[in-house]
Amino acid sequence: MIESFNGLYKWELIYPQGPWAGLEDVEFATLEYVDWFNHRRRHGEILDGRRRFTTPAAHEAEFYSQTAPATPAAAQ
Repeated sequence: MIESFNGLYKWELIYPQGPWAGLEDVEFATLEYVDWFNHRRRHGEILDGRRRFTTPAAHEAEFYSQTAPATPAAAQ
């Protein structure tokens, strides 16, 4: 999976916006890219045979809203 992300990262950010002035420019652009990737870039997923597009952050929030909170071991 990480190879897939690295490929997208290079294809969507590094190659189109290069050449880069320095490492600091790449670091700041990477922070912006990760924020965009998680909160605004829609990804396709298949649910019950239907394709739905959502962001990773929205998918994670939906998952945790449907999951019962775990009780800490110390409280049991």
